[in-house]
Amino acid sequence: MKNNEVKVPSGRLSRLSKMGGLASRLAGNVLFEGAKQLSKGQSPKLQQLVMTPSNIGHVAEKLSQLRGAAMKVGQMLSMDAGDLVAPELAEVLAKLRSDAKVMPHKQLTTLLVQQWGRDWLAPFAQFELRPFAAASIGQVHLAYLDTGEKLAVKIQYPGVRDSIDSDIDNVATLLKVSRLIPANVKLDTLLAEAKAQLHNEADYHFEAEQIGLYQQKLGDNPHFIVPKVYSALSNNNILTMQFVEGTPIESVAQASQEVRNLVASRLMVLCFKELFEFKLLQSDPNFANFQYQADSEKIVLLDFGATRSISDKLAQGYRQLMEGALKHDKEQMAAAAQQIGFFQDAIDPAHKQLIIDIFYQACEPIYFDGEYDFGQSTLAKRITEAGKAMSTQQNEWHTPPTDAIFIHRKLAGMYLLAAKLKAKVNVGELFSVYQS
Repeated sequence: MKNNEVKVPSGRLSRLSKMGGLASRLAGNVLFEGAKQLSKGQSPKLQQLVMTPSNIGHVAEKLSQLRGAAMKVGQMLSMDAGDLVAPELAEVLAKLRSDAKVMPHKQLTTLLVQQWGRDWLAPFAQFELRPFAAASIGQVHLAYLDTGEKLAVKIQYPGVRDSIDSDIDNVATLLKVSRLIPANVKLDTLLAEAKAQLHNEADYHFEAEQIGLYQQKLGDNPHFIVPKVYSALSNNNILTMQFVEGTPIESVAQASQEVRNLVASRLMVLCFKELFEFKLLQSDPNFANFQYQADSEKIVLLDFGATRSISDKLAQGYRQLMEGALKHDKEQMAAAAQQIGFFQDAIDPAHKQLIIDIFYQACEPIYFDGEYDFGQSTLAKRITEAGKAMSTQQNEWHTPPTDAIFIHRKLAGMYLLAAKLKAKVNVGELFSVYQS
C-alpha cells in the first residue's frame, strides 16, 4: 500500500488550493484541446472538451487525495444520479467508491500522538501502522491488546470534519462549472443532505452511540454480528472496535444456491426489521459493510456512521406502499406515496402515475408469486430506464423526502447484493408478516 500513500491536506487553504489547482488544470486542458480540434476544422462542444480522459483522470485523482467530503460527494452522486451522469463521469465515480489514498506513516504517527499522547502505544501489544482498509473519511488499522484481543482501529483523516461544508461547496461548483452534471439533476438538496450525513459520519462518538443502539435493537439475533466498541480507546476522531473475522459478502456468490438464498433472505429480513420494527436504518448498503462467516453462518455488519432514525409515519407509509403493491392496488400505493411526501399539490396527474408505476416496478420482488430470481432479473435496468424518462420532464421534477432517498438506497442495495449472489428469495413471504 506504500505507493498509495498521499498526505491528506488538513487546512482549509491547502484543500481549497487542491481544488483551485484542479480547476486551472481543467481549464488549460480545455483550451488546448479546443485549439487542437479547431485547427482541424472541428467545432467541439464545451462538455466534449471537459470530458476528455485526461481531465476525468485529474478529477478522480484530486477527489481521492482530498478524501472526506470531496470524495464522498463523488460516491453519493454515483449512487443517486445513476445513469443520469455521463458514462465517463460514472466511471470516475465508481472508481472513487473503492479507491482511497492512505496517510504516510509520519502523518499517521503525528495524528496518534495528538489524539492519544506520546505514550499512545502503551495500551497495545501490537499496532500495525499499515492500514488494512481505507475509505473516504478514515483508514482502519489492526491492533492487539496485551490480553490478545484483536482490534480494528478506525482513524479519521485530519481536517475532514472542519472542511466538510467548504469541500462539498467546492466540488459542487467544479461539477456545475465544468458541466460534468447535467442541468436536470438537482444537486442542492442532495448536497445539503451530504453535508448533514457527513457531519454525523465524521463524529465517531455518534457512530459509537448508533452501534450501541443497533445492538440493543438487534438483541440476541443469532444470524448477525455487530462489533463491540472499546470506549476507553475511542473519541471523536478514533473509533476502536472488536475485529471480527469474515470474508467479503461477495464471496458468498461462490457458495451453494442454498447458502446464497439464505444469506440474501436474512439480509432482506433485516432490512424489513430496520424499517418496520427497529425504526433505525443503516442506510449505506456498500458491499464492504457486510461480511460473512462460513463456519458460523453469520453475517458481520460494519460501519454505522450513516445510521438514520425512521419516523413512525414514514415506516407506516412504506408498509402501506409495499402492501398496495402486493395487492396490485395502485390507489393504495398513491395514497402511501402521498403520506411519505412524494407529491406536490400541483403535480401533473400523468407524472404522478409515472412515479407510481416506477414504485410498482420496484416492488416486483414483493408481489412476485414464489421465489424471485434476482440473478436473472432485469429490474434494475427497467427502473433506470423509467427514471431516465421521468428525468426529462424537468418542470415536473420533484425532490423526494430526504429519508426516502436513503430508504430507497438501502432497498436498492439489498436488491443489487441479491443479484450479485444470484439468489432466489421469496420476498413476498418475508414481507407478509408486516401486512395489516
